[in-house]
Amino acid sequence: MMTIYFAALLVLVASASAYTSPASVELGTAGDYAILTKTGVTTTGVTHVTGNMATSPIGEISMTGFTLVRSIDNEFSTSGLVTGNITSATHKEPTPTNLITAISDMETAYTAAAGAAPDSHELVDGVLTGQTLAPGVYKWTNTVKFSGQLTFNGTASDVWILQIANDLKVASGAEVILAGGAKAENIFWQIAEAAEFGIGSTVNGI
Repeated sequence: MMTIYFAALLVLVASASAYTSPASVELGTAGDYAILTKTGVTTTGVTHVTGNMATSPIGEISMTGFTLVRSIDNEFSTSGLVTGNITSATHKEPTPTNLITAISDMETAYTAAAGAAPDSHELVDGVLTGQTLAPGVYKWTNTVKFSGQLTFNGTASDVWILQIANDLKVASGAEVILAGGAKAENIFWQIAEAAEFGIGSTVNGI
């Protein structure tokens, strides 16, 4: 299982035309990372991350379970669990300076996502197993979780923003399905607390 800690990062089925697609969230340099966090990343199971992973202002000691290997120039690390570079505030410059900018861009994007007007409140009490989500802004004050499949159905230009005031918990083997042309880069998970990903789970989005 992988846990990401963020600091401020249907029984009813929504029809494909239920809501108007919101504006996309501008990521700036934060878009260069698959995982970018201020408080660390932990994996305790079989995990695979596609893309770069980083943490700042703390160091790589907060990234546990990845068996990190430093590069010769000490500007990044690698791991057999990550396809991409792993960086932190304790790597050699210009890495820490670049991460300051990325974290600032992340916080701006996080604020923008959190401020979007929700179309839906507390959909199925946050238990999204087997649900299909139309484009729109979804808000929960409780923990959001799912096992099995969660489907995002829309076009290539449609946007989803999921505002989660508590944790996101993804069960082992669970997966996010993209249908109708939906793109992962248009799905924004705005999570106030921790995100936990079970062994073998697949989650698309930012």
